[in-house]
Amino acid sequence: MGDTASGQPRWVVFDYGEVISQPTRALPRITTALGVDGAALDRVSAAYFAERDAYDRGLGDHEYWSAVGKRLGADVDAALARELTRLDVAGWSETDPDTLLLLAELTASGTPLALLSNAPGSFARQAERTRWMEHFHHVVFSADVGTAKPDGEIWRVLLDRLDDAPERCLFFDDREPNVTAARAAGLHALRWQGAEWAREVLRSYGLLPATSGD
Repeated sequence: MGDTASGQPRWVVFDYGEVISQPTRALPRITTALGVDGAALDRVSAAYFAERDAYDRGLGDHEYWSAVGKRLGADVDAALARELTRLDVAGWSETDPDTLLLLAELTASGTPLALLSNAPGSFARQAERTRWMEHFHHVVFSADVGTAKPDGEIWRVLLDRLDDAPERCLFFDDREPNVTAARAAGLHALRWQGAEWAREVLRSYGLLPATSGD
């Protein structure tokens, strides 16, 4: 782990999308709801992600979907925006079973956990009602704080919540720019490669007990 920050982590901080969650499979249903030809899925995906940063930073549901629709030549009224939001939240709500098991193992070992996610407020409110949320001592959703990864401010928000030093945090994220920014802020940070890989990393830091025979 020579390319991480110095010091021993205490906290393990997880991203949500494509770390705890599976990749969304909602885009075909969103395409249908928008009334766009199914062959235009690539265009819908491009519009969806092009407007996502503003959504993650607190833009409202209707404003976001209207911006997506504008890129596609589709009108989005309030009722359609509600339906698109429902589909979108459901698409990001499918979790990875092995990652959930890892969260339970860390909780059982006494390792404190935090969540740091770029996510719109609509998803944040749904996530707060899930059972897996009970594993986290602190949760930071970008839409709630008006800043998002990889901006420097979000690391300050996180560390204020944890009331701890950056070198006391080990952060997992699926996007390299976020990992790079976390390291620049002084955190230990690694790009996510799956729960089994993460177990070995966590054992190397002493954050999970070694397996028998190690």
